[in-house]
Amino acid sequence: MLFELKSVFQNEGEESRLCYELDMAGIDMDGVFPFKTPVVVTATAKNRASLVSLTINACFDYSRSCDRCGGEINREMNMLFEHKLVQSLVDDGNDDYIETPDFTLELDEIVISDILLSLPSKNLCRDDCKGLCQICGQNLNEGECSCNKTQTDPRLEILKQLMD
Repeated sequence: MLFELKSVFQNEGEESRLCYELDMAGIDMDGVFPFKTPVVVTATAKNRASLVSLTINACFDYSRSCDRCGGEINREMNMLFEHKLVQSLVDDGNDDYIETPDFTLELDEIVISDILLSLPSKNLCRDDCKGLCQICGQNLNEGECSCNKTQTDPRLEILKQLMD
């Protein structure tokens, strides 16, 4: 979505808002397509003291499996991002500002990268998820299993004999 910012850059105190839906259903993350609904994006650009700031609010449903127990996780996510906008940069290596030389900004790429960089690296159904039993595969969140937990890894058996 193209965001027209000419009036914001040229008039101090000016504010512009854009609301739209961004379809991210085709984004594959480790073989999973976690974006079940379109992302509702609200972008606001404000000129305060000749500094243009961009605030992006993104709301979406996020669905993944738990990294420990494999259970389904469905969450409604609401993320807020802020960026500073300038017409031109003197130094190309400055990542603190987004350059908008023609007073327009393509929001889709910014929103997608902001969301993907802000997603959790570990997806857990709850903070104290116990995971699965390594022997029988029982979900330990639902109850204990009857497996022998004192079983020694056969590769370490020789060390156990040395310690006895």
